[in-house]
Amino acid sequence: MSDEGWGFAPPPFKPDDALARLKRDLRDAGLTEREGTFERNGSKIARLAVDGDTIKAETVKRPSRSSPEFQTRTLKSGADVRDYVAELRKKLATWSDSDD
Repeated sequence: MSDEGWGFAPPPFKPDDALARLKRDLRDAGLTEREGTFERNGSKIARLAVDGDTIKAETVKRPSRSSPEFQTRTLKSGADVRDYVAELRKKLATWSDSDD
């Protein structure tokens, strides 16, 4: 197999369009958006923001109403966005309502 590509480049990443899709996906996952933060039962779960040509996605380690600890991830492509949504859905499924 050669080292050459397929002869075409992937479409350019448009962070504003991807952010709109990402917000829709998080609402579909059962989260509520309030002032730029996505919550479940009053507990902060995620924060999203466009940062230049990328999206800065922050997700809590564990739901907490008092002082949530966020982990930051940079999303640079459509594949990164899809992976982020899939991982967040898995986390939401493992966190019970008692964790909120």
